[in-house]
Amino acid sequence: MMKINASKQKVLEAASSLFFQKGFHGTSVRDIAEKASVNVSLISYYFKGKQGLLEYAVTHYYENYLTVIEETIEDVKTLSPLDQLKELIFHIIQYKQSNHQLSCFIQRELSLDSVFVREMAVTYLAKENYYIRNLFFTLIKDQKKNEDDRNYLLMQLKGMLITPYIMHNEWKNQVVGSYSHDVFVNKYARNIQQWLDFLSKTNTTVANQNTPR
Repeated sequence: MMKINASKQKVLEAASSLFFQKGFHGTSVRDIAEKASVNVSLISYYFKGKQGLLEYAVTHYYENYLTVIEETIEDVKTLSPLDQLKELIFHIIQYKQSNHQLSCFIQRELSLDSVFVREMAVTYLAKENYYIRNLFFTLIKDQKKNEDDRNYLLMQLKGMLITPYIMHNEWKNQVVGSYSHDVFVNKYARNIQQWLDFLSKTNTTVANQNTPR
């Protein structure tokens, strides 16, 4: 993962919190500096201003996110397609929840079609889609579904991965402290994994029906 020094990390955490609470345009460089307990000039030195800080934050988020995906896929490649996808889902939710403020901010900006954020994220989102799509389509490859049906199911899966960070008001007051975040990750990932179990059973049933007797 991308490593950053302590001062940059403080600024990044402060910016993530304030962007989440007040939005990008509602947050000033001075706000960030005060929350991070650093001099305004340090933010200018490291990031060339608020726009540069946003670009760094989004890039840092997605670079580490893709690293988590790629390392997980490598680590679980000997498992069944279902178990591979289950493990990937868990680590995706774990990463998003560990960075929930930035996750929520980015999803909000993407839902508003923020051109600046979308232009930064488009390559990362394409890579994410490639990895998830490949594993998911491997899982359901034997089902008699047309391409539209498979894409709709993929859309459902991807929707479940981002829903908590679009609808964060549904859970944010109940998730306080690292333990409750861990509980949320385990419970939410398990719900998606159960959905995958259902699809996998459907897949097995279809495959058995197509087997010559």
